[in-house]
Parts: sequence; structure tokens; C-alpha cells
Amino acid sequence: MKGKIAKQNKQPFIRNVIILVTGTAAAQVITMLLSPIITRLYGPESYGVMGTFMAIIGLFTPIAALTYPTAIVLPKSDREAKGIVKLSIYITILMFIFSSVILLIFNKSIIELFKIESVSSYLFLIPVAILFGGLLETIEQWLIRTKQFRISAKISIIQALLIQGGKAGIGLIHPVAIVLIIFSAIQSGVKAFLMLLFSKNTEGKISLNFLNSRQSLKTLSKQYKDFPIYRAPQVFLNATSQSLPILLLTTFFGPVAAGFYTLGRTVLNIPATLIGKSVGDVFYPRISQAANEGENLTILIKKATLSLVVVGIIPYGIVIIFGPELFNFVFGQEWTIAGEYARWIAIWVFFMFINQPSIRALPVINAQSFHLKYSVLTLIIRVLTLAIGYFVFSSDIAAIALLGLSAALLNLILILITIQLSKKFDRQRKNLNVI
Repeated sequence: MKGKIAKQNKQPFIRNVIILVTGTAAAQVITMLLSPIITRLYGPESYGVMGTFMAIIGLFTPIAALTYPTAIVLPKSDREAKGIVKLSIYITILMFIFSSVILLIFNKSIIELFKIESVSSYLFLIPVAILFGGLLETIEQWLIRTKQFRISAKISIIQALLIQGGKAGIGLIHPVAIVLIIFSAIQSGVKAFLMLLFSKNTEGKISLNFLNSRQSLKTLSKQYKDFPIYRAPQVFLNATSQSLPILLLTTFFGPVAAGFYTLGRTVLNIPATLIGKSVGDVFYPRISQAANEGENLTILIKKATLSLVVVGIIPYGIVIIFGPELFNFVFGQEWTIAGEYARWIAIWVFFMFINQPSIRALPVINAQSFHLKYSVLTLIIRVLTLAIGYFVFSSDIAAIALLGLSAALLNLILILITIQLSKKFDRQRKNLNVI
């Protein structure tokens, strides 16, 4: 009897993963088909300027709502979840206003301090990207809660057509960095609008009635305070760790090096987006439900992680072995060095790909404090490895190699510690049930 119940519980999980993977796969196919055209039109320098801009907005968009949207999946009642949606939207709007004022007053000081003259003309787009990023995260988490994975899959395809098609189409006429930057700034807004549009006639739609929720925002903000206290700093530090290589490469080696890195990460993120994020999005509500129902979380984390190992070893292994040749063939001769970057980045991204179940499990097993400490360590090590590559070896390749190897090791450590923490969580819950 238990076996039948377990089988029924697994079927929706697998089906939802397949739905998301299918939509994301189609979107990634569109991206890959158009990428060789885009790279040949714009070149490494324009890609580097775009990468620098994306690195800047990547610092702030993940915390546009102080990570409260991540809590939308957790409450048992929809009424409480709608209150968190309202709270998230209000915080996002406040962050938009705050960032606009800061840029208006300190524009020149920020440019000089961080040496980002290459994107100085485009800084006014940062508050817009923050607003769109916060709204998108809120809407995405509501769709995950209500299990509207088919809508998410369809929108991934449409967004890819609009954004990547726009870059290629306009690039045929006017291939300059500003085109890439504008599309980077609005892509979250496009996706958020499409999600609202497609969910309009469903039971789980988001409407203005959410803003009339009678749930006390003060009470909800206190109830889920772990998210802004622990998760938001952790997410910001993680975003800093992700953006830092581009910003430092721009400072140390120039925008062309940032362009090589940007393309390498973009290509290697395809399996992570295609499968890793899809698994993570479905795994999060699944493990949250499992925790509420008393299931063994450690087994769930291990099985999901091992499945990703099997899936990811081949594509990342190919890039590690044939990176420069592949990039030369697909993107053009001027991108060969990007392939050299990619073979080292692939080692890192493989372990980042398989850590998705662990990352999604941490809020459920009350380990956000650990995640914050881990993110601090990660940031320090990335700064050190890039600095060693520049000051000791005077080589961008050495810097990327050190970065890739250290990041791979850190992700492996994260997985192992998460499994140990989940075992402790399972034991504590079992002891409480016995009492």
C-alpha cells in the first residue's frame, strides 16, 4: 500500500519536471540557434559591455523583494500566500523608488568608484530591471505554488523568441551594445507580463484582489523574517559571487575578457536552466510538502542529486574536453578563447547544476543561516582566486581556471553538508513524533 502511495506521489513530480524541461528545452534551442548569429553580429566587446550591465543588475534583482517571494510556496493556506504576494509587490515598488533616488543623487560617484564607465550611459535602466525582476520572482513563485507549470513552459518559449529574436533582428540593422543592454533590462518584465496574461483565465491567476488581502503585512513580515534576515543577504552574496568575475575581469583584463566569460557562462548555463532549474522549481514545493507530511527528506535530496549527476556528466564533459574547438566552430574564430574559458567554467557549473536539490532544501530544513555563512566564504574565495590570477600569474586563463576549480569544490562541500543537515532534521522530527 505504501509503495502505491509513493508511486502516486512521484508521478506528478516527474510529469511537472518533464513539462518544465520541455518548455525550457524549446527556449534554449531557440537561444542556441540564434546565438551564432548574435555573436557574429555584435562581437566580444559588445558582449562584454552587456555582460557588465547584466552583472550589475544581477546583484540587485534577486533581492528586489528581499526574497519574500520564496516564502509564497510555504504556507498551507492560499490566503496567507496571497498576503505574501502583496508584501512582495509593495517591497519591490519601494526598492524601485529607492534605487532610482540613489542613482539620481550618486550617479557619478558610483561610476568612478566601481570603474564602470563602459555602462555609465545605461545606469538609468537598473531601477527598471529591479522592478521587473521583483515582479517576475513574485509571479513565478505563485505559479509554482499553484503548480501552473504548463504556463511557465509556454512562456519560456515565447520569451526566447521575443528577446533573442529581437537581438538578432535589430542587430542586422544596428549591432551595438545598447541593443543587447535594453533587451537584458526588459526581459524579466516581458516574462512577468506574459505570465500574468496567460494565467488570466485560470483558477490560480494573480489579480488586483491580491492587493486587497486582509492579511497583516506586519504580521507576515515578522512570521517570515528569516527570509530578509538570512536568505536575502545570502542571495545577495551569491549574486555578488556570480557577478564578481565579470566585473573583475572587466577591471583587470578589459571588456573583451568579460565578453568571453559571458558567452561561456551563457552556453554552460543551458543545461542548468534546461534541467537543473526545472528540477529545482518542482523539487521545492515537493520537499516542502514532504516535510509537512513527515517523509524522509535525505532520501529525496540524494535521489534528485544523483539523477542530475547522470544527466549532466556528458554535456559538461564534452565542453571540458573540446571547449575551444566547439566555440570556434559554433560562434566563430574570434570566440575560441571563450571555449578555453568554458572548459574550466564547465567543471564549476556541473557541480552547481547538481546542487539544485540541496539549495532548494535549505529553507525547508531551516538551514538558511548556514547558507549565508557559506555564501560569505564563497565570495571571499572567488575574489582571492581572481586576484591571484591577475597579480601572480598575469593571465585571464589562470584566473578562470582557479575560479572554476575552487567553485566546483565549494559546491561539492555544500551538497555534502546539506545531506548531513537533512539527516539531523529527519532525526529531530522523528524524535518529536515518538514523544
